[in-house]
Amino acid sequence: MSIDARTGPAPSPTGPLSQIDYSERIPNNVNLNGDRRLQRALEGWQPKFLDWWRQLGPSLPTKDVYLRTAVAVGRDGWAHFEHVPMEEYRWGIFLAEADPDRVISFGKHRGEPAWQEVPGEHRADLMRLIVVQGDTEPASVEQQRVLGSTAPSIYDMRNLFQVNVEEGRHLWAMVYLLHAYFGREGRDEAEQLLKRNSGDLDSPRILGAFNEATTDWLQFFMFTYFTDRDGKFQLGTLKESAFDPLARTCEFMLKEEAHHMFVGTTGVQRTVERTAEVMKENGGAAAFEQGVIPLTVIQKYLNFQFSVSMDLFGSERSTNAGNYYSSGLKGRWMETRRKDDHELLEDTREMSFVEDGKIATTTVPMLSALNLDLRDEYVADCANGVRRWNQALEDAGLEERLLLPHEGFNRKVGVYAGQPVSPEGEVLDAETHAARIDSWLPSEQDRKAVADLMVPQYELGKFASWIAPPSSGINDQPVEFDYVHLAEEGLA
Repeated sequence: MSIDARTGPAPSPTGPLSQIDYSERIPNNVNLNGDRRLQRALEGWQPKFLDWWRQLGPSLPTKDVYLRTAVAVGRDGWAHFEHVPMEEYRWGIFLAEADPDRVISFGKHRGEPAWQEVPGEHRADLMRLIVVQGDTEPASVEQQRVLGSTAPSIYDMRNLFQVNVEEGRHLWAMVYLLHAYFGREGRDEAEQLLKRNSGDLDSPRILGAFNEATTDWLQFFMFTYFTDRDGKFQLGTLKESAFDPLARTCEFMLKEEAHHMFVGTTGVQRTVERTAEVMKENGGAAAFEQGVIPLTVIQKYLNFQFSVSMDLFGSERSTNAGNYYSSGLKGRWMETRRKDDHELLEDTREMSFVEDGKIATTTVPMLSALNLDLRDEYVADCANGVRRWNQALEDAGLEERLLLPHEGFNRKVGVYAGQPVSPEGEVLDAETHAARIDSWLPSEQDRKAVADLMVPQYELGKFASWIAPPSSGINDQPVEFDYVHLAEEGLA
């Protein structure tokens, strides 16, 4: 099947329901042309989105990029790859296929048919969940907009831009829900999603991690591993929602999100592999002067991004989280695989916190600890990547290992907020903690030294000194494939 991302494939009236219609101004599989009012409203929002993209999207001028475009939402064959001018990418509205027999799987409405419209009593809460999720999507594009100018390879540049266009599409996913189901209030919130900007002093993004500057490619890889992984788990809970359009939207978003985490997993691994190679050659030593990032600095970046991503889960005890669950708005990760009553009214669990200078535990109702439940799933998933990175060190014959810091380290939200906990989980006095913080988190000097290594490498098949090549290319293409065609001003 051939697709031009500017014109798209011709719609197939006899094709499967999963097919996406590219004949429309806004590609979609929600029969947008059947609701002219909604269509006009979204077509009115579209130029504002494109203005935002031109102003705050990727800053490196390109002719075109080898990008994947969704052409269906079924299990197989859902994406097509082609060189596309990024400003002409066909952002659209794609929901996973509907299950007419779907029922609510948790909470007090368990067993009832899934909602196709927003119940009035849950309108404000559902809109808030959608707005917060939607706010994260353009934020990451804004955080990463200048990275193209320091890309370690054309291969990595392409992956950055793929992440960027798909985060833009995820914004569209949330904006569609706001326009389609929340009336004037939803349209107003959709406008605000483009008016808040990452790091803006007057109008910042809603969540703290999305106002942090992305200073270099190592942080980008850590972001796509740790922070996009938070997105995976948040989308996984919304995929369980009783509100079926939200559930179907998030189900398809998870397909695209998988690539973003692949970029992070393999990006950090390749950075570790290159450092390990130099360490092996030099009797266990590797320094910036040798053109690589020292393992100690990689650990500091890991500590930072993991801890700020942990804050995204919110407070360990949350009445709101329990209410969302009981009401059917937001489930648990892999809800239908859980072996319990899916109501949790009598369930409890243990929670850790700091008391009298030590880590203590207490028993809390499960319904109030659902943020903690989700965070535990996240931490276990994060540990898989760290094991993979450590395998590269082991394969190089090195004894050094990377570690996930303790859950209480560097926290600004929840029971550990402001507590002087070390990465090893030791509760220190405030003075000792402050004196050692630069040994645990990237200092200004660390970030400058990493930034000094960020020399762009635009020759096909070549890679910057600090990162190893990938084992294979994208979509069965060779590593040295011309993934990005730069504009003349981009080569200057």
